[in-house]
Amino acid sequence: MRADGSVREGCREALRDRYLAVRDATERLAEPLSAEDQQLQSMPDCSPVKWHRAHTTWFYEAFVLGPRGVAPVDERWARLFNSYYEALGARHPRGERGLLSRPSAEEVGQYRRAVDRRVVEAIERCADEDLDEVERLVRLGCAHEEQHQELLLTDIKNALWCSPLRPPYRTASGGPGAGAAAGELAAGHVVFDGGLQSVGAGADVVFAFDNERPRHRVWLEPFALDRAPVSHAALCAFIEDGGYETPSLWLSDGMAWVRESGRRSPLYTEWEPGSLRVYTHDGMVEADPFAPAMHLTLYEADALCRYLGGRLPTEVEWEVASGHAATEAVNDLGTGLLVSRAPALGAAAGASRLAGMFGDVWEWTSSAYGPWPGYEAPPGAIGEYNGKFMVNQVVLRGGSCLTPPGHVRRSYRNFWPAATGFQMTGVRVARSPGA
Repeated sequence: MRADGSVREGCREALRDRYLAVRDATERLAEPLSAEDQQLQSMPDCSPVKWHRAHTTWFYEAFVLGPRGVAPVDERWARLFNSYYEALGARHPRGERGLLSRPSAEEVGQYRRAVDRRVVEAIERCADEDLDEVERLVRLGCAHEEQHQELLLTDIKNALWCSPLRPPYRTASGGPGAGAAAGELAAGHVVFDGGLQSVGAGADVVFAFDNERPRHRVWLEPFALDRAPVSHAALCAFIEDGGYETPSLWLSDGMAWVRESGRRSPLYTEWEPGSLRVYTHDGMVEADPFAPAMHLTLYEADALCRYLGGRLPTEVEWEVASGHAATEAVNDLGTGLLVSRAPALGAAAGASRLAGMFGDVWEWTSSAYGPWPGYEAPPGAIGEYNGKFMVNQVVLRGGSCLTPPGHVRRSYRNFWPAATGFQMTGVRVARSPGA
């Protein structure tokens, strides 16, 4: 009994530490921002930083504390900070979150601290037979909050970009700037034989979202995948060659999007012949030609792949190929760069290795976001987390320079509509094996 008790106490301590570390990381991301900054909502697809801080706190109230009979800090706030859970009641309109001046940013901080005390108490005092369920929900809450840490950074970037001043998210001393890791990009591609493959999260994966399961078998034809994502240099060549004015490179919806938006380079960029400048969390900088092109919509990603003589990979191709990825130089939120960099294969890497698959930019695939064979949404409100969005979305893989360390896996499935460009999105070209 003593040994078993020690194990359980060790689980509680590890879970508490994990929870508090995630919560602290969110607050540190908000530190460079004033209360006025935290109130900004630049478009309906973005949310204010203050709202992200509050919503992630409400999530623990709703799914961890509420079922254990713990009263909310303020029952009125559920309507404000419930995002899309129909089973949990009414919600404030998504596009009007920037109108919520109250509770204030300071009050949201107090809210977070109050809920933190209650969650820690639930972890430390729940009965042993309840700990597994508490752990499952707290770990889901932590993964959910990590998703919002990335959204916090993409959303404030969009808001600050909308200012004529183009202010940076942080000062130059906040971390390494763009180009700090510039270098020669890995060239060429890797050929894969295909055949019968297993994809999805298996029983050996301790935590995965429900949309990553069940693990299942698929048949793949042989394919090739470029060793690195499409770079800024390739993007510049595409622009210079009139890529945005060449209908044969674009999907029909993509060409319609180009004409409607008037876009001639990706979001957050300023193009002049011979020069591509990009807005980053450190302000406007000259684009690193070797770094992966970022903030591409699916339409731009698809057109670039055609221009470069290939196509978008499927998500199954991406997952299978990722088993051959070089992991020595992952660029995620932990590096503090907040900008894509030229991925390096490393001196010891062989010709079969792929670079930059985990970090730098989320990579678009050609796969519609839908259920894996045998998928069943979990019961109750938690079942609304992923399953109900399986329509009109496209899968992205791999994580980005804004993704928290350790958050992504080979089986991780991100998803956004085709016209999304404000996320940290790029692309890697797939090819026929003989190309």
